[in-house]
Amino acid sequence: MITFSSKLKAVLVVALAVGGIMACWMPQPSLAQPVNQKQLEPRLAAIAALAHPSPMVSIPAGWFLMGSVRKDDDPYGMDTQFDDTELPQKRIWLDAYAMDRDEVSLGEYLAFLRRQKREPPEELKRLIWHVITVHAMPDQVLTRWPALYLTWSDASDFCRAKSKRLPTEAEWEKAARGTDGGLFPWGHAAPDPELAIFGKYHAHEIPLVAAVDSGEEGQSPYGLRHMAGNVAEWVRDWFGFDYYSVTPERNPPGPSSGRYRGVRGGSWKSKPTMLRTATRSGAPPDQRSPTIGFRCAKSSS
Repeated sequence: MITFSSKLKAVLVVALAVGGIMACWMPQPSLAQPVNQKQLEPRLAAIAALAHPSPMVSIPAGWFLMGSVRKDDDPYGMDTQFDDTELPQKRIWLDAYAMDRDEVSLGEYLAFLRRQKREPPEELKRLIWHVITVHAMPDQVLTRWPALYLTWSDASDFCRAKSKRLPTEAEWEKAARGTDGGLFPWGHAAPDPELAIFGKYHAHEIPLVAAVDSGEEGQSPYGLRHMAGNVAEWVRDWFGFDYYSVTPERNPPGPSSGRYRGVRGGSWKSKPTMLRTATRSGAPPDQRSPTIGFRCAKSSS
């Protein structure tokens, strides 16, 4: 991802508990190890079979505060804008819509690929093969991981197959912060491990994520989970550097074109500032990353 300018502990991928602890004591094998497709296939089927879709949360029509008020006297404070792309702050009207409470799970995404008779991307197959063979990751844990290593088009295709769509950037921000411009989904308190999954590191990009249906402690004012950390999330809009300065006040659709698609929310690797509800970022739409997932939205009318 590029940027411009508990209880969660209990569910924090058992990758840490099952394999991560061992990682402190022995060298880690490369994710480039050969995948045995014949042995992997039944595990992919089992992970997909355990999937449960996320409930949807209704977001009522109305005004909300999008973006940030410029602040220059506290360069390291969380209230200070990450960069100028989140300026200025405006009152924006959004019609009613609904969003998935949870990020789309790995189990759901694998089930979708199987229905479409499509193969998972090679990066994802290598990751799953690695964590089941080296870290003994059970299917019940993997099915609740967030989907990752998918492009913007992959995410959009999934939502469309569910008669949904990716949320606009404005919809994502309102769902994350509520109507009054909340600094984080849970309020103004600084991020900590009870509230979000962030600040992790793994040399081989093994995601240290939490189950998508966890995260109640850090949920947004509307009850959406993991709107900060875990995986960052694709949104529908092209990323516009100056779009907040020209945003229409009613149902902004995002720029008509661009080089990058919007990505919001920060991930398991992010620093706290990336978890702010106003912090914006973007990525090439064909990028596959262990830090980017998604959730779906749906218009109410």
